[in-house]
Amino acid sequence: LRLAESGGGSVQPGGSLRLACAASGASLDYYAVGWFRQAPGKEREEVSCISPNDGSTSYADSVTGRFTISRDKAKNTVYLQIDNLKPEDTAVYYCGAKKGLFLRWVPCAPMEYGSWGQGTQVTVSS
Repeated sequence: LRLAESGGGSVQPGGSLRLACAASGASLDYYAVGWFRQAPGKEREEVSCISPNDGSTSYADSVTGRFTISRDKAKNTVYLQIDNLKPEDTAVYYCGAKKGLFLRWVPCAPMEYGSWGQGTQVTVSS
């Protein structure tokens, strides 16, 4: 499984972006997929994750209500819609995958995920 992120950029506070995590080499039907971010000098942290079978989702408290994760099975891609961006959202955003089937919950700790993409930079400043 190989993952590739895209969609990052530089935006002003309050702006929006849609990040994409495109998979190749395997179907995401058997993987939970998560978005994580890492700011300079900080550890990688969870942002949001989605299960492969029932679509259960998880969000970090800091992004709840502003970020929305979704998956397009036909395109083998997971998206992260980011609205009302804040300067503290500035980071490199990575997607990762965890093989398994999860019902009514999805794990979302960075240490449980692998197959990391190269990341996409999101910069929020005025």
